[in-house]
Amino acid sequence: MGIFQKDRDLTEAPTDVRFVVDSSVFRVRAKGFGMRLDKFLSHHLKWRSRSSVQTLIKDGYVSVAAARPEAPDGTGPSKVESRPGARLLHGARVVIRIPDEYRTLLLGETKDELDILYEDDHALGLDKPPLVAVHPSGRHMTDTLIQRVHMRFKEDIEGGRLLPRLCHRLDRETSGVVLVSKRPATHAMLTTQFEDRKVEKEYLAILEGEPPEPTGSIDAPIRVSATSVVDLQMTVAADGLPCQTDWRVLDVAHGRSLVKLRIHTGRQHQIRVHMAAIGAPLVGDKLYGPDNTIFLRSAAGEMTEYDRELMVIERHALHSHRLVFQSPATDSPTEVVSGLPGDLRAAFPEFT
Repeated sequence: MGIFQKDRDLTEAPTDVRFVVDSSVFRVRAKGFGMRLDKFLSHHLKWRSRSSVQTLIKDGYVSVAAARPEAPDGTGPSKVESRPGARLLHGARVVIRIPDEYRTLLLGETKDELDILYEDDHALGLDKPPLVAVHPSGRHMTDTLIQRVHMRFKEDIEGGRLLPRLCHRLDRETSGVVLVSKRPATHAMLTTQFEDRKVEKEYLAILEGEPPEPTGSIDAPIRVSATSVVDLQMTVAADGLPCQTDWRVLDVAHGRSLVKLRIHTGRQHQIRVHMAAIGAPLVGDKLYGPDNTIFLRSAAGEMTEYDRELMVIERHALHSHRLVFQSPATDSPTEVVSGLPGDLRAAFPEFT
């Protein structure tokens, strides 16, 4: 369960934050679990002090649907809980009403700028700019791609005619084709195509060096690294999830190569991990390039001039070039294509 309500109008700031109490998160069996409300919220709201969490509770911003024998999953009635020491059982649901002054900060400024590559009554094919997150999360809560979609189609959303949702995701730094459904029924149909690997996905990337052959395929399972200093870093490992990436070199210049890639699976960081594994990491990749501590310095806003010179560009050089999906509107294969984006063409004119 996400902390924000699903299927809300993303042009409006969220009204509340929601949590389900899960004892397994704290490595305690459900039967013996009973945590103080303020301690539970402090665990999830790490950016707030425990005293500020207690104030939030005492001021009446927190409601609890307790886990009871007749409603063990917390689906019973919810009521305001003003006692910081109130005990939560496994399955309870906690809702924090966001004060108006913080709602404004969460919303921020959202543009309605969209580069629409394809549109019908059911779906949108968008050209995502680099360094724009696809949806609100973490440090990027405003001006995301899906918020821009909601801003553009605000009247249709408010009128109940549309409810746009992402069908898949790209990393914030990755540019290119993103598919968005306009209606709930369409969303189910399109996401099923992605899950069943029926969507063709091609990427363009600029690599440091060259792959070992002009064309080839790497079929190597990947999983989360057990040794990296970065929690989200993936690695090739025999006990990982199976995934396959095909490559074809399009051009080589100045010690770098422009390649077209096709992925047969959709694992996290798949292309970046596989290209690094064959000795040709993506240009600008802070995590899988020459030094993964650059990623940590970037996240902390502490990159050095040497780091920037080493990375060459501000983001990793990966672009979602082509998607082919079965259109719910025409019941036929539909292709959406985006060429090499402007920032990569400007940085590497030898490949344009």
